Parts: sequence; structure tokens; C-alpha cells
Amino acid sequence: MPNIKSSERSVKTDAERRAKNFAVRSTVKSATRKVIETTAANNADEAKALLFKATSTIDKAAAKGVIHKNAAARKKSRLARKVNAIAK
Repeated sequence: MPNIKSSERSVKTDAERRAKNFAVRSTVKSATRKVIETTAANNADEAKALLFKATSTIDKAAAKGVIHKNAAARKKSRLARKVNAIAK
């Protein structure tokens, strides 16, 4: 436990920030998992709709700085490739 007052405050704010980042990461993982599950079930129409939502959540996470913008682009690209593969 820190002895300096500002360090004590930063421990508290770091914990709050970590909890928020964890929540955002969790929504990204849930959205990507839903897209992957629907592509595995060969449900193209639903997968396209879920891809749209997943892309939005990934972009929001990148805008908040939770994930890097290149990581967000990579995730979106991989999901789009899976959806396009079953759409054909």
C-alpha cells in the first residue's frame, strides 16, 4: 500500500479505470463470439447483422483507447472474412 497521498488516490483511480476497461473488453469479446457462433451455424443473414454491431463495439473500444486502432482493424477484418466466406 502506498504511503504518499497522491499514490493512494492513483491506486483508486487505476482500479476504476481497470474495471471500465474490463467491461469494454468484455463487450467486444461477447460481440465477436456471437458473430463466430453464427458463422459456424452458417446463418449468413444474422451474421451480417451481428457483424455490424460487433464492428460498432470494436470501434468504440478503439476510440476509448481500450484496444489499439490496428488491433481493432485486425479484429474487424477477421470477422468480415468469416462472414463473407459463408455469404457466398
